Amino acid sequence: MARIRQLSKHLINQIAAGEVIERPASVVKELTENSIDAGAKKVSIEINNECRDIRVADNGCGIHPDDIMLAFSKHATSKLLQDEDLFDIHTLGFRGEALASIISISKLTCTTRTKDFETGTKVKCENSEVNQVETGCAIGTIMDIKDLFYNVPVRLKFLKNANTEFSYIQEIVQSIALSHPEVSIELKKFGKTVLKTTGQGNLTQTIKEVYSTDVTNNLKEVLKTDELSGLKISGFVSTPDYTRSSKKSYHIYINSRSVKCPIFQKAIDTVYKNLTANNKYPFVVLNLEIPPHDVDVNVHPTKKEVRYKNTNQIFNFIYTAIEAGLSNYIEKNYTPISAAPIHPAPQPSIEQQTQNPDIIQFPTRPKDFYVDEESDTMFVSDSVMKDFEQKTTSFVETTEQKQIFSTQIQEPELKENIIGQYRETYILIDSEEGLEIVDQHIAEERYIYEKLKSEKNIISQMLFVSDVIEISTTESELIKENLDKFERFGYGIEFLKDTEIIFRKVPQLLAKVNPKDIIADILQTIEGDIDNLEEKILITTSCKAAVKANTKLSIWQMEDIIKKWRTTKMPYTCPHGRPISKMIPHKELAGFFQRSK
Repeated sequence: MARIRQLSKHLINQIAAGEVIERPASVVKELTENSIDAGAKKVSIEINNECRDIRVADNGCGIHPDDIMLAFSKHATSKLLQDEDLFDIHTLGFRGEALASIISISKLTCTTRTKDFETGTKVKCENSEVNQVETGCAIGTIMDIKDLFYNVPVRLKFLKNANTEFSYIQEIVQSIALSHPEVSIELKKFGKTVLKTTGQGNLTQTIKEVYSTDVTNNLKEVLKTDELSGLKISGFVSTPDYTRSSKKSYHIYINSRSVKCPIFQKAIDTVYKNLTANNKYPFVVLNLEIPPHDVDVNVHPTKKEVRYKNTNQIFNFIYTAIEAGLSNYIEKNYTPISAAPIHPAPQPSIEQQTQNPDIIQFPTRPKDFYVDEESDTMFVSDSVMKDFEQKTTSFVETTEQKQIFSTQIQEPELKENIIGQYRETYILIDSEEGLEIVDQHIAEERYIYEKLKSEKNIISQMLFVSDVIEISTTESELIKENLDKFERFGYGIEFLKDTEIIFRKVPQLLAKVNPKDIIADILQTIEGDIDNLEEKILITTSCKAAVKANTKLSIWQMEDIIKKWRTTKMPYTCPHGRPISKMIPHKELAGFFQRSK
């Protein structure tokens, strides 16, 4: 059995780095937060070498030359002066772990200068060796990281491709920009700027710079202060008719720190519960200010989790603040059921019951129609036909009697024993095995998905009229880099400006769907992870093209969906992984009702 021994300091730091530095985005987060804590008003972030080279430059206060060597030691920080300060945190960082962790898994060069010195200091860290020299530089700090994880091959193995890793970095930078609108932040990818905020201190302007004007046009301000408890909440929430498909649209902060906060999310969900459709979420940027001694951010090394006192008070405070922010909009756009006058519905007459706006109506008299029983064919007289011609403007030959249609309609033969439709969402089938329940949307989605995937040339529908769609700089960059993938699935996208696009064509299956909804769903699907982009475009296209839940179908439409679904190679789940059908065996049903068969 091996003997117990003390681990080396370098190995200890590598192990600890695994908690703080999970991926390149973690490095960007730690260094950018350090810049903000240093009072920087401008931060520049450059990403290269498949996201393994990271450069963060700021105009903050810099690091004193006498402190620079200590800065790279574990648990060394300028943010806690005494033990009690741990329970009164006013900065983003405080643990003193980030730099020590970073230098243990990368080659780092730090160039820094404070206002009290005419020259700066340069420090090179590699393989746990730290060398310091004097150098000329501007006031502030530049952290230059090279070959991240060069000495931890296991960590390299689990990194995703460069585009996906960069999307994680974008997500972090966007979050920091929204929580600090007073700081100008620029993010460059391989030398090209993909995000830049002006740092004017105006949150609306920052949201517009990070996302788009389309977002800001649909926001309502939230602002509430409780002087007694010291609570204050500020920010914006979207109107209930402007939603996203995931909770990634929730940007929630406590004391300007991005956190995971179940109580915060629950308050948002509760407000919007009866205002939005299922699986639709508002766009939210909210910062809750809590007295630092009432919140504990020292729960996890990443500082994403927090604990706080009086959770019920915080829930009610957030809930009432959002509700107040939406109150004017809700009053104008949502009429309570009880407020609407209720009148008994008149019993329709037989004539009214048979009227249908889609069917041409014309007066009938007994002699207008004649049925030839031998040929099982109906004929209509000239008087009726004249009226029919006026209403339809169709050509009909002028004979004494016109043959219109046969009373024997040729309808497709049903092969499935379809019982009907449940809640306009599920198709019920009486099969040999039992009662089969099929989700109409998922079944058709599976068929469309496999059909599109197998086709080499997807038929497109040209759009002669299409709205201009505003997108963020981040989204613009993503679309530009992947135009060929969109084209592969029948989408024709043209850039009018860097942040304005227009659809020139869409897959024929989506001809009636608003392109704005299409691109919004695609971008939300790939948000944060652009691995297998073509697959995600395909899945979103299939989902948008399929018949929706809560859609009434005729027996023939149901038959068509089931017939196509039966031909799929994978009839068990949709591309998202949801089950398509549920079989209840006859024996199970009979057993429940205590029948022998």
